[in-house]
Amino acid sequence: MATIKDVAKLAGVALSTASYALNGDSKVSAKTKAKVLAAARELNYRKNGFAMDLKRSRTNTIALILTDLSGPYYSELIRSVQDVALANGYDLIACSSMGGRDSTAVRFLREKRVDGAIILAHNIHDDILVESAGERFPIIVMDRQLSSSHLVNVLVDGEQGGYLATRHLIQKGHKTIAYISGPSNSYDNALRYQGYLRAMQEAGLEEKSKWRLSGNFVREGGYSATKMMVMQGELPSAVFYGNDEMAIGGLKAFEESGISLPNDISVIGFDDIQLSEYVHPPLTTVRQPKHEAGSLAGHLLFQMLNGEAVNPSYTLTIDLVERESVRSVKEESGNQPA
Repeated sequence: MATIKDVAKLAGVALSTASYALNGDSKVSAKTKAKVLAAARELNYRKNGFAMDLKRSRTNTIALILTDLSGPYYSELIRSVQDVALANGYDLIACSSMGGRDSTAVRFLREKRVDGAIILAHNIHDDILVESAGERFPIIVMDRQLSSSHLVNVLVDGEQGGYLATRHLIQKGHKTIAYISGPSNSYDNALRYQGYLRAMQEAGLEEKSKWRLSGNFVREGGYSATKMMVMQGELPSAVFYGNDEMAIGGLKAFEESGISLPNDISVIGFDDIQLSEYVHPPLTTVRQPKHEAGSLAGHLLFQMLNGEAVNPSYTLTIDLVERESVRSVKEESGNQPA
């Protein structure tokens, strides 16, 4: 089955130009549009007929597409977008992107079963988003940076967040610092890791590969990665977990191994989910403006639906929240698991 990439290649135009032409965007010249449509006919490329019917009238529904519907971070985001949708007289559909190109979420985008979408799903490919976005189908992207008409980026400064978290540990005297990462294809994880590396390099500290483990941004992953780190027989002075859920899993693993926090090891997370202040010890973390990000994404989507001009990208700031999971150390003592 032909894709829009095939159409763009045959027509000799950029992917975004092919998308605009197929969506009837007025910015594409008649000559280019005719060339793209001819290529689409030759390849038997066609958009879903249901989508064509739906776009004759609005559905008064928007979609929020997430990598996973479970977890406290996503629940807070869903709530903030839902508030904006209801205030505008719209319904909200939240769906998972599990399944990638074959997921229900991708069908929602390609068939345009809603009026617009907010995306926080690293496993939906860029070309699908570029192909789906159009003048009558705006998309807000929250987990990567894309440059295309009718696509707007709402970003959090994850690189600075990773830097703040790691620098905080360094300022407390920690010299051996592990990083427990999220998925390797996650834009957010890449930024946090870059911030970690920048702080380590500035301080003249070396990252050790044996302490760079993946927890996939889930609690169970943080637990498993921490158990693996403990089994290696040598612990760092501190651990930076790429999100709070992994850090909470790590707390459980340390407790089961008889390792005391923060006496034996310090831990810092990222996100500041509600649970982070209720675990023991309360988690030092980097606060993401979850509610603000969701509200901004929702408001921008409705501005675009109403034909208003918006900027192509917005970046929200973050801050450090100090609690009790990090302690000051005067010198690195080469901690060992109990």
